[in-house]
Order: sequence, then C-alpha cells, then structure tokens
Amino acid sequence: MNDEAPPSPHETRIMAIANQKGGVGKTTTAINLATALAAAGARALLIDLDPQGNASTGLGIGRGERDRSSYEVLIGELPLAAATIATTVPNLELVPASVELIGAELELVGADRREFRLADAVSAAPLPHHYVLIDCPPSLGLLTLNALVAARTVLVPLQCEFYALEGLSHLIRTIERVRAHLNPALEIEGVLLTMFDKRNNLSDLVAADVRDHFGDKVYRTVIPRNVRVSEAPSHGKPVLLYDFRSAGAQAYVHLAGEVLRRGIA
Repeated sequence: MNDEAPPSPHETRIMAIANQKGGVGKTTTAINLATALAAAGARALLIDLDPQGNASTGLGIGRGERDRSSYEVLIGELPLAAATIATTVPNLELVPASVELIGAELELVGADRREFRLADAVSAAPLPHHYVLIDCPPSLGLLTLNALVAARTVLVPLQCEFYALEGLSHLIRTIERVRAHLNPALEIEGVLLTMFDKRNNLSDLVAADVRDHFGDKVYRTVIPRNVRVSEAPSHGKPVLLYDFRSAGAQAYVHLAGEVLRRGIA
C-alpha cells in the first residue's frame, strides 16, 4: 500500500461508518480501516460514538482510560483535541467512548443545535488528520444523526445475508433526510460487503444483488468471514496487528487502498 498517496494535509475526509443493524462488521471495519489507512501513511482519527465502546476496546483502550471521551465532546465540556488520545498504532488517534453516552441522547433532546454538536466540535479548529472515521451505534438515533451531520460521506458495511438490502433502505432514507435538511454535502462513500462466505451461494447472490442496486458505490473488496478478525478484539488489537497475513487483515488493506484511490480520483 505504500504506492497509495494520502490526501493533502490540508484536506480532512470525515466518514461516518453506519448501519442501524448490529452485527454487520461496523466496528470491525472502523478499527481496521483506520489502522490500514494509518499504515499507509495517512494520519487518522477514529471517533467512537457507540456507547458500547467496542472500537475503544478493540484498540486496547480500557474503560479506566476513558475519563475524556466523545460524551464530553458532545455535551460541550471538552474540545475534540482534548478528548483525543494516542493508540499503539502509529498515525492513529482515538476519541474513546464512555458509558455516559447512553444518556447523551436524552440530555441533548432540549439542547441548542443538538444535531450539530459533533459537527461543531470537528469544525472548531483545523484537524491535523487526513481521515476522521466515526463509529456509529447500531441505531438511527441522535448519536448517529450527529455523525451524519458531521461527516461528508457514509461508509455502509452490509452483511451478506438474505435481508441485507431491506434493512439498508431505512438507512438510505435517513441519509436522504439528513441531506435535505441538515447536511446537503452528505454522500454515500461506499457499500462494503462483509462476512462473505465463498462456500455459501447466498453470499454470491446477495453480492450480485447489492452491486446491481448500487453499482460503483459497492467496493470491489469484500470482507470474508475470518476467525482471526473475530479473535483480534479480545486481544485489544486490530486484525492487522494481530495477524497481518490473515485473509481478513489483507481484505482491509485492500479496502484502504480503494478508499485512498477514491480520495484522489
């Protein structure tokens, strides 16, 4: 991936990784795409906006190390930079999540600019990062809405299962409403097929269906079902650090290459 050039240091691509359905590889994609981009020389920031905090755990940040988190950023107690911490991955920083995010949606209901809290924090000062990835919770509530308003693009992980497209329609409608009323610049970055099982004909059928529907928006890279990808979070590591030679790690390397190429196309 060293032949891929990251975007100009003066440009920051802000990407929400979203799907209201759980278990589709959303957080796994956030962690490993951010790691692969960082490995390619891009400065990356991962914002964990999921109260479960799995992206933070998957990068080895324990709950005791999250006294500054995305919660404080959303409620206006901290600027983004003050909540940003280093990770063991060179070029990759993290704004961790804390359990307080569970109550953030209720706390923000009556707040001014409640949908713009993250966007305001991101735009308050120039960011030193080439890429900002936002790991959204598995819902279409106020936290995900903040991510969609702050982002310029949305990457949608989509599990290769029978009802994949049906569930995706709800997210697409939400993206269209956000574009119409809150963030006219928002676009779909791409659709990523995850948990692909080449032994299962259904995976091929779903992939073909999704490509027919979304065309070039679907990444060529597919993320296979891979035990090493599943094991890595329990070790607090991205799969690229846990087992770089595994099929899952190599898939995320290829995905990062596609993301980088789209950014300079």
